[in-house]
Amino acid sequence: MTEHPGFGVMLAWLLDHRQLRVQELAERAGSTENELRAVLMGETSGARLLRRIAPATGFHTVDLFILAGLSVPDDMAPLDGAAERWGPYIVMDALHLPEAQRHELLRLVHSLPQEERLSVFAAKRLASAADLGGRVIRMLQYRNLSWTGMAKILAIATPTYLSASTYGVIGSGRKDLTPRLVTDFAAVLGIDSQALAALTGVHLREVPPPPAPEAVDAAALLWETRRLSAAQAQHVAGLARSLREDSPYL
Repeated sequence: MTEHPGFGVMLAWLLDHRQLRVQELAERAGSTENELRAVLMGETSGARLLRRIAPATGFHTVDLFILAGLSVPDDMAPLDGAAERWGPYIVMDALHLPEAQRHELLRLVHSLPQEERLSVFAAKRLASAADLGGRVIRMLQYRNLSWTGMAKILAIATPTYLSASTYGVIGSGRKDLTPRLVTDFAAVLGIDSQALAALTGVHLREVPPPPAPEAVDAAALLWETRRLSAAQAQHVAGLARSLREDSPYL
């Protein structure tokens, strides 16, 4: 189990990786150097500060909340937990389409109206809140993916092929992250793999190549489908399947 080193240490790693000075981050985030230095020294970061610094660090705000070990506010959670059923099918069928059609599907998802949140999103409880592997799995959960969904997406978008239960093992801290896992998790999360490696304390022996275009599109679709209701996700899944069946790309 790789224990969480504290968000201050992680933020220092991130600043070093981004080659950002504390003063620069403070200016970009509309914060103060003193406020940021207090976090770097171990003071607990507040939700308001995380919301401000996330864009400046290149992370989705929800991911920074998870890495910091804070509860994710409802407004950052997937809209509808029931849409979990359809998200993996949207991505899997989309990745069998030509790039132009994948992007067309992504634009469609982005254009759908935002529906009202009708329930509170509840990610599956993880046994080890302090474990870094658990936090990466939680980031995937907040893409509205179950363990089975993770297994399907990683298997088609990356070289990682694991059973659904193995994602639960990683989430519980009983299986350590490896360079391969970090690189592939980063691809489907839409995160720089070197940054995720630094934040999780995993050493990459060499700079990994950029993720495949399919993995980049998978990450974008996963992120956009978080905001869909179950009915919207089912509609998009049906469209993705019909496009795949009609595509000469098969």
